[in-house]
Amino acid sequence: MFNRQKLQEPQDSNTFNANLSAHMRFLALFVLMICFTHVQGQQRTDTTDINEVIKNLFGKNKTSDKPASGISILPAIGYNPSFGLMLGGTVAGGSYLGDPATTQMSIGTMTAFFTTKGIINLQLRHNVFTKNNEFNFQGNAQITKMVVLDYGLGPATGKMGKDGLSVNQYTLDNPGDVYPIKFSQVRLFEKAYKKISDNIMVGAGVGVDFHFNIRDQKLNLDSQQYTPHYIYSQENGINPKHYWTNGFLLNIQYNTKEHPNRAYGGMYADIAIRINPKFLGSTMNSTLLLTEFRKYFSLSKKNPEHVLAFWHLGTYRLAGVVPYLDLPNTGSDTYNRSGRGYTIGRFRGISYFDLESEYRFPITRNKFLSGVVFMNMQTMSDGKGKPLFGYWEPGGGAGIRIFFNRLTRTNICIDYAFGKYGANGLFFGLNEVF
Repeated sequence: MFNRQKLQEPQDSNTFNANLSAHMRFLALFVLMICFTHVQGQQRTDTTDINEVIKNLFGKNKTSDKPASGISILPAIGYNPSFGLMLGGTVAGGSYLGDPATTQMSIGTMTAFFTTKGIINLQLRHNVFTKNNEFNFQGNAQITKMVVLDYGLGPATGKMGKDGLSVNQYTLDNPGDVYPIKFSQVRLFEKAYKKISDNIMVGAGVGVDFHFNIRDQKLNLDSQQYTPHYIYSQENGINPKHYWTNGFLLNIQYNTKEHPNRAYGGMYADIAIRINPKFLGSTMNSTLLLTEFRKYFSLSKKNPEHVLAFWHLGTYRLAGVVPYLDLPNTGSDTYNRSGRGYTIGRFRGISYFDLESEYRFPITRNKFLSGVVFMNMQTMSDGKGKPLFGYWEPGGGAGIRIFFNRLTRTNICIDYAFGKYGANGLFFGLNEVF
């Protein structure tokens, strides 16, 4: 569940600095507000989720040690100028398949929504640990009718769109424009891990990505009006109407996170090689290196909810060609929540690196409300001269967390985030971003 506001046209440095100052004033006001709320918070020291709040409203004040259910149901309601009004729901659940002392919680989510602009999404995701963490199964199944706002490959230094994209025989008449792309997608992704030591697992997986009914909204071949997606596809001999990226993965995972949804401590690291050969149905051969890293530091023994968290995502092309919509981009993680401050697909590259940090803290004494402040940095290469780590696109913001279910530590997340080029908006979700 997400809501990302439409990006505006690029701004000059004076306008950007003025907006940045306004955003910083907003964050300062936000911090003062939450500090005041913390001081005025309830005197209870036990943890309260939304289930207890509802019971209290109806006069049932007794707080049990556990909520009635590990299932959370949350309506997905939002608005985006690109997507329109979004209506749907998310169901999230969690349970232990073994002794909680030796087995991590297994979690799963199902999300379905539609929008007034014809976007439809159905997605099933799971992260299952068997008894004593002997096996771990991670999966994602998704059917989507989607639209993205594309700005071309590489970072946006100066004018957006054309910069970083070699046009060769083609020309983008308006390089600062946004290029909407409508498409349908089927995605199947499954990984299986086997424990080889207390915290290390090795595994393998398969991935299937099929993009079809792809329509470049600004493409007009008769008048020679081209788009970045069409140019890239033509240069690499790819049919711009549909393509497959199917492959297998080899993974190694290190995991000491003490909870999958809202960790107070520990670390998670995963390194994978993904090979997409034509003999498995891929449109093009390609080999990728995928990296993910998460680290959590609890800053207080008395209140472990004070957490400093770090997240890294990386995709690096080692060989071959990846179709345009399968290239790594903003929000291309499993839950589409990286790069807050920008729309999904805002930055896209041949290789991609995202780094995010977040400070989490309780607001009310009963932990029902908590807050976060966060920042992120993205860098990407265009394959034509703009290297990875050569340019960075920052974002940041602050948010509120509403404790939804104590058993699964499920939160309702409401964030305000901003980035460069006038990008800003509200972001909604279930569970922490990472």
